[in-house]
Amino acid sequence: MAATTDTTDVMTTERTRATVQEFLTRMAAGDLERLGALFAERVDWLIAENPDVPWIRPRSTRADAVAHFRELAESLAPDPDGNTIDAIVVEGTEAMVTGVLAGTVRATGKPYRSPFAVRVTVEDGLITRYRVYEDSRMFAAACTPDA
Repeated sequence: MAATTDTTDVMTTERTRATVQEFLTRMAAGDLERLGALFAERVDWLIAENPDVPWIRPRSTRADAVAHFRELAESLAPDPDGNTIDAIVVEGTEAMVTGVLAGTVRATGKPYRSPFAVRVTVEDGLITRYRVYEDSRMFAAACTPDA
């Protein structure tokens, strides 16, 4: 019986890993509609709200997820050499991706640089929970025009 559970756990972990890898690939390619297809119709979404950062607000659906990533693409000019992924940790249906985000806010021309962690839950190949931990105060400062 334990062998079946171990095999099931390994298979679940690998399915989660594959979904996370595909998420990162589609995000890097800017393929928003295909990126959105990786999210469940209803998503338990959390990014610490900040009214000074236009893309950080409550979301709860697949369409909201697509809108979020579209707003990111419109708002930020990423630095391809500054964005890094340091670690991807996967266990069962849970995954954590850590790294650094870097680039420029298009509206202000201000640079941003923030360590981040993204935690997702994957069920049946779809992201059902999405959590982002980043320096939202730094993003707010980068989004605020100089006086």
